[in-house]
Amino acid sequence: MKAFNVPIIYRSPLITAIKNKRKQDDRMKKDFSPTLLDYGELRILLSRHFGFCFGVENAIEIAFRTIEDNPGRRIFLLSEMIHNPQVNADLESRGVSFIQDTYGKQLIPFSELHANDIVIIPAFGTTLEIEKKLLAIGVQTERYNTTCPFVEKVWNRSEQIASKSYSVIIHGKPGHEETRATFSHAANHAPAVVVKDIHEAKALAKYIGNPSEDFYKEFLGRYSDEFNIYRDLERIGVVNQTTMLASETQAIADMLRQAITDRYGTTKDNEDFHFADTRDTLCYATNDNQSAVIEMLRETADLALVVGGYNSSNTSHLVELCEEKLPTFFISSEEKILASNKILHYNIHRKEEVFSMNYLPVRKPTTILLTSGASCPDALVEGAIKKLAGYFDAGEPAISCINRKAL
Repeated sequence: MKAFNVPIIYRSPLITAIKNKRKQDDRMKKDFSPTLLDYGELRILLSRHFGFCFGVENAIEIAFRTIEDNPGRRIFLLSEMIHNPQVNADLESRGVSFIQDTYGKQLIPFSELHANDIVIIPAFGTTLEIEKKLLAIGVQTERYNTTCPFVEKVWNRSEQIASKSYSVIIHGKPGHEETRATFSHAANHAPAVVVKDIHEAKALAKYIGNPSEDFYKEFLGRYSDEFNIYRDLERIGVVNQTTMLASETQAIADMLRQAITDRYGTTKDNEDFHFADTRDTLCYATNDNQSAVIEMLRETADLALVVGGYNSSNTSHLVELCEEKLPTFFISSEEKILASNKILHYNIHRKEEVFSMNYLPVRKPTTILLTSGASCPDALVEGAIKKLAGYFDAGEPAISCINRKAL
């Protein structure tokens, strides 16, 4: 896989050494067991896969190279480059301005842009409507388009099934940049509708067997123009925002497939005609990170710590997985670890930061599971490790792979 030139401020000597050793010992990525950093009274189990993915590193490299190669030119980001506050703040400090916020709210009117301006398309991609606006101004988007290739893969899959007269069901968060972009591209070729979770998928499934006008009210703002509830759920295929929870996407596909079977019969010809084989459109990093967390949760631990941007979809799903088994603390950086007995962390259900006291157990040794999202710099993970180790007056850790040899 291509190596990217990512700024050294995002790198971590410790994490790089661990990742390189794990990769050397497991080139086929079949071992998802965590890495143990043993400080004696503190044991940190580090997820097998975490941190910057291919699409994020590609986007960061293009963005920083664009700044370096274009002194004096106005450089804009369509929205957040990735969902990490440190990276976006670094870009702003280098003179990059944001045209929209992460929810699509306009910060700089398109009317203020000029043909000579540079507009970087973020890793999430953008809508066809926004692309047309930029091209009408004369802004060339192709050279500075950092859309993740795995996002583009979903767009291509949508177009493929649309060409066979299937409607496109998108599992994604409706307000997320990537879902908005995927919906735009899918709706350009076929009827499309967005479902954010298994509950909305269940609501949609009832209209497969019993279509009614209630659909338009229940899914207001989630379906494409001229979507026909009496026709457009007869043949469907499921794709997703690439960072969704894999198990939920599969459950949604299975539920809708069953609704199709109940409506049209159980023969394979019927099923194939009415339900497209889209397979899994999650990106490799999302799959690997979630699988590594699931494997890590097999170990006995006191708590889990997840590092990443609070508006990062893939990171929030890692938090959800950890919450099923352990007290879990979602932080954006080591600065949120305020003391050995106090932490400021993000509650994904209340959507706000909260304080927790006495989060570290009294008994020793203390075992902490640690991972991060695909848009989180490794330097922040190392920062969290050092902060925690400092509370235990720890020296250098003994590093090993769980149930395997020392690294």
